[in-house]
Amino acid sequence: MASTLSSSVVLFLCILAVRSDLGDIVLEQQSPESQGTDCGCQGLKRDVTVDVTDENKMEHHDDANIYSKTANESPHKTEHDIRSKLVLLQGGWFMMGTDDPGIPQDGERPQRRVRLDPFYIEEHEVTNQQFQHFSNQTGYITEAERFGDSFVFEGLLSEEVKSTLSRAVAAAPWWSPVKGADWRHPEGPDSTIEHRMNHPVLHVSWSDAQAYCHWAKRRLPTEAEWELACRGGLQDRLYPWGNKLMPRGQHYANLWQGDFPNHNTAEDGYANTSPVMSFPTNGFGLYDMVGNAWEWTADWWNVHHTTEDKYNPKGPETGTDRVKKGGSYMCHKSYCYRYRCAARSQNTPDSSASNLGFRCAADADS
Repeated sequence: MASTLSSSVVLFLCILAVRSDLGDIVLEQQSPESQGTDCGCQGLKRDVTVDVTDENKMEHHDDANIYSKTANESPHKTEHDIRSKLVLLQGGWFMMGTDDPGIPQDGERPQRRVRLDPFYIEEHEVTNQQFQHFSNQTGYITEAERFGDSFVFEGLLSEEVKSTLSRAVAAAPWWSPVKGADWRHPEGPDSTIEHRMNHPVLHVSWSDAQAYCHWAKRRLPTEAEWELACRGGLQDRLYPWGNKLMPRGQHYANLWQGDFPNHNTAEDGYANTSPVMSFPTNGFGLYDMVGNAWEWTADWWNVHHTTEDKYNPKGPETGTDRVKKGGSYMCHKSYCYRYRCAARSQNTPDSSASNLGFRCAADADS
């Protein structure tokens, strides 16, 4: 009897050990509402900064594939096309949102059935090289360039630029509007993208993203399209690859490790953005659906949803903020638990920041 009981206990512990390593079985513990709510980036609006006149007012911080046919090119793609490869997703029914929200006030709930027509989505975020080509071809000037500044995480700034700061974001002093910051100068006027051409373009507003996608004969994805793409054919999972953040100890996304916002240990290899395609794809062959850079979607922001079935939802007809998805390299569970497929946030359409980018989509019949 004792031997049988001992064997049962050993077997039970072995099962637990196996299950704890499978990302598609074990759910990570959800953050309480008091945690994971705000890294400050959803407050990056051009009217919410406060004056900073001395060191005491602002601390400086140191630092499965059931829907897709992958690798399909756009009907308009040419031999020398610089645009991203498109992946065809077959659409159909999927479960959008969650009944177990990590950040309830963001409107993640309720879970609801959504049906989408087939559509294309780019396999990775638009890069500096691609956006530079667009800018060179069209002469387009981004909103950050026209405003003369953009929001930058202070931990990435040089000491010289830090010494010029006079304003910070209310309630998130690690964000500051930096004069001369734009997509060519991600950390201010003394920075460059010279060795980051394959990184996601940053400091692009919703309007800038729209302009690029229109030039590329594409469009921004709806929030529903983006979320279906993020899930990679999986249902009821936190991340594009399953429920465990680091299956078998492997990093699957560019996120913050360490003590936010004071120190990023960069255990995933990157303290800032990473080159696109640096981490494993999801089941649809898509890169960086969470982490690296936030991504604009087409939808206006709304936090009130119903359980009614939806067909090709496009969000409200009007609004003040646009939806962004996916989180960024600055996301950490203690401050911004938004690197989940159901997670969402928002910014005004003219907002731009050092962790905000996009990717384009296209109609399947285009």
